[in-house]
Formats: sequence, structure tokens, C-alpha cells
Amino acid sequence: MSKSIRTALLRMHLAVFIWGFTGVLGRAISLNEGLLVWWRMLITAVSLWILFFLLGWIRRIKTKDFLKIASIGTVLALHWLCFYGSIKYANVSVALTCLATSGLFSAIVEPIFFRRKINPIELFLGLFALAGIGIIYFTNLEFSVGIYIGLASSLFTVLVSVMNKKLVDGYEPQAICLYQLSGGFLGLTLLMPLYIWLFPSDSFLPAGWDWLWLVILSWLCTILTFFLYLYSLRRLSAFTMNLTLTLEPVYGIILAFALYHESKDLSQYFYIGFGLILLAVALQMRRLTRKKASTMPGV
Repeated sequence: MSKSIRTALLRMHLAVFIWGFTGVLGRAISLNEGLLVWWRMLITAVSLWILFFLLGWIRRIKTKDFLKIASIGTVLALHWLCFYGSIKYANVSVALTCLATSGLFSAIVEPIFFRRKINPIELFLGLFALAGIGIIYFTNLEFSVGIYIGLASSLFTVLVSVMNKKLVDGYEPQAICLYQLSGGFLGLTLLMPLYIWLFPSDSFLPAGWDWLWLVILSWLCTILTFFLYLYSLRRLSAFTMNLTLTLEPVYGIILAFALYHESKDLSQYFYIGFGLILLAVALQMRRLTRKKASTMPGV
């Protein structure tokens, strides 16, 4: 293994580990999930515009292209809203467990988007993962609302993924990042009056430590990881990237156990359900390994 590939792997694992902190920070911030995401996207978008201006990375795009990219950013905002909503209504561990099913939901969503047949094996593994969610649901009913919202978060992240696959050709990654997050902020801003009417909040401004956690969430967990991800993307195969991304829920749950002692709030069946989901993901990755081992360029 070359030094550049080892470095890329280390940076990718660092990015995934940092992403594991997003759930922990979401629980620490006192704002409700809608305002939390709105402030995160505001700080991130403003910071990116300043940073990209200084680096000379800003590229003009057509209005219709911006609207297309912005619509995906709005779906991303809904994913974050549901993810943090799942944390608020349940906890970090439950939200991340639901998110771990995203790769398997794609077994159904991707064929619909790209008009191909559903793979029966992928569908079986998807149902296997949902069985794990079912065990967690029926043995932790106090978290049922959080589980529903968490599964919606998982679905939204799959939608973002497949929509980006159709978009990626012809655009620089920096342009997609800048306009997607900026457009997502604008889209969420348009939805906020309805959201606030449905879910009133006593406070609209971050208080105390919330400002620090939001800056860390925006600068460290969003912007820094974007650069780490870009560096890794140039040197690692898509398969290796996806395999590494499956560790995010594992890192996040370990952090939640260490910082918030969430293991005390979960029944023993949580571990059985989470184990089933990880097993389904591992079996899917093994399938892909066998299929792509002879053709995969890189690690």
C-alpha cells in the first residue's frame, strides 16, 4: 500500500470519526432540531462563501442549475432536521442506528430512480436490517417517535445520494458543496415559518455554549470533513469510501455511550437489533467485495 493511499485512508477515517460527533453535539445544543439545522446551515454557508472567495473557488452557474442543486440541498436539510429530531425524541444511539439502514434502503430507492430491477439479495438484506429496527422498536417503545423520525432521516439521506449521482457529472465538487449548502439554507428558510408554526419554540437564538457547539458543528464536522473527504475521494475507490462510511454510526454510538452513558437507557435487545443491522451491512459489503475485487482500481 502506497504512502498516499495510507494517508487517504487515515484522513477518511478521521472524517468519519468527526462525523460521529455530529449526533453528540446535536444532543448538547439546546435549540430544537429545526433551529439547530437552520443555524448550522447559516454558519456553514457564510463560512464557505468567505473561504471559497479567498481560495478563488467560487464559480458562477446557471440559475436553473442552481435551483437543481439547491433542491438537493433542501432534501439534505430535511435529512439533518429528521436526524436531530430523532436525537431529541429518542437519543443519539437510536438515531444513528436508524441511519445505519440508509445503505440498505438504497436497494429499493436506487432501482426506482435509475429504472433497473430490484436485486432480490439486496432487498432481503434490507428486510434483514429492518428486522433489527423492529427488535429495537418493540423493546424500546419509549423511543418509537424517535425511531420513525430516524427512519425518515435515513430515507432522506438515500434520496440525497441518488440525486447527487445524477448531478455529479459536469460540476466541480466545490461548486456542488457551496451551492448545495447555500441552496439548502435558503430552502429551509422558506420552510421555517411553517415549521415554527407547527413546532413553536421559546428560544430562537443559541444560548451560552450553543454558539461554540454550532461553530464546531459547522467548521469541524462540515467544512473540515469536506476537505478530508475530497482528498480521500481522489485516491480511494468508491467501495472503500462506502465501507468506511458504515463506521460512522459505530463511532457515534461509542461516543454517546462514553459521554452520555446512553447504554443505561437501552434494553439488551437494542444490541441484538443493532447487531442484525451491522450483519446485514457486512454481508452486503462482502457481496460487493467479491463482485468488484478483480476490477477495483485502488483501495
